[in-house]
Amino acid sequence: MANTAKIVFIGAGSAAFGLSMFRDVFTTNKLAGCTLTLVDLNKDALARMTGLAQAMKKKTGLQVTIEQTTDRRAALDGAGFVVNSVAIDRNRLWRQDFEVPKRHGIRHTLGENGGPGGLFFTLRTMPLIFDFARDVEEICPDALFINLSNPESRILLGLAKHTKVKALGLCHGVFLARWFICQILGLPEADVDLWAAGLNHFQWLRHIRERETGRDLYPLLRQRELEHDPAFAPLSRTLFRAFGLWPTPSDDHLGEYLPYGWEAGEHGFNFTEDERGRGILAKMMDDAIAGDMPAEWLTPSWGERAVQVIAGVLHNQKRFIESGIVLNQGIIPNLPSELAVEVPVIADAAGVHPLSLGPLPDGVAKLLSVQASVQQLSVAAAVHASKELALQALLVDPVITSTDAAHRILEELWAINEPYIRPCV
Repeated sequence: MANTAKIVFIGAGSAAFGLSMFRDVFTTNKLAGCTLTLVDLNKDALARMTGLAQAMKKKTGLQVTIEQTTDRRAALDGAGFVVNSVAIDRNRLWRQDFEVPKRHGIRHTLGENGGPGGLFFTLRTMPLIFDFARDVEEICPDALFINLSNPESRILLGLAKHTKVKALGLCHGVFLARWFICQILGLPEADVDLWAAGLNHFQWLRHIRERETGRDLYPLLRQRELEHDPAFAPLSRTLFRAFGLWPTPSDDHLGEYLPYGWEAGEHGFNFTEDERGRGILAKMMDDAIAGDMPAEWLTPSWGERAVQVIAGVLHNQKRFIESGIVLNQGIIPNLPSELAVEVPVIADAAGVHPLSLGPLPDGVAKLLSVQASVQQLSVAAAVHASKELALQALLVDPVITSTDAAHRILEELWAINEPYIRPCV
């Protein structure tokens, strides 16, 4: 594939993912000659992100053609890569996903990828993602679909089971875990190399090594963790001591999958601070478009890998990507094949190739196997728009501790999300 590839970014109005994507696009020469087509239904957000892309292009001099449109199908014509970062009315609906279960006595953490919130995130998001997938199948069937939207594991499982698109999920969770363990190790993050396998937001670090020498750092982590501030990442450390491996990415995220996850805090996502931060970021973007570009924005992003994947495919470079979400099919042999797992991958002109790190320790595999059933039922509920299957998904989820609460949550959150729930197959 020559460097005339077309990269379509759906949900480009997403300020956080958009800025990270632009930082990576405009700090490499590997995409020179490509076309970057930005797609969003929010015309104001799209205009701002297009202006920012143009400003970054001017600063770096990278020869990339930048387009914008609200017409997704027109954008997909000729696409080689499709990057997706959409969320439906993100904060308003996510807040309901968190607050409704709490009102009915369910103790949980974020309400995004696991528990009842994860189910309803799936129910409303999957139909929209399938719309994208059907368009890709029809208009650009050879394109690689790179998903950044949550809930990643369920979206990738649904795409793998029910569509023909070539799909890969990407998440920076493993890098967040590296930050946590480096606080304990007292080492710079750049000096620490990680190999991880498991589920999205529930990976486990199989190897922690010193990058330059290959020295195993697990013995040092076990030693220093015993002396570290006990208030720091208490859930991750409890699981670390019980299962022998460090779980990713953070207490709030991995706590979504556990009936005791709330013990490390059940305050949920800070929506107020998020809205404040979005306002600050919008002002910074406007200033950057006017010429006051933060120097940091002209350096690669922290932890995002979509551009590395695209460059690896374009140039057949066999790029190592620390974590990608793919259908299992034996990659982690002691987890079900029909499950989306997160493992290292290699990206080159032949596609995306998952790397097997072998079976997980038995206890870890059994802990993750509980979530396998939850995720499979959630996907089935979403693709069939089935209230009956949604109830089953709640009743097998370990976060749900009351059948009465399950029924009440189902009725209330189904009514809120019903405008977005529809069959996908």
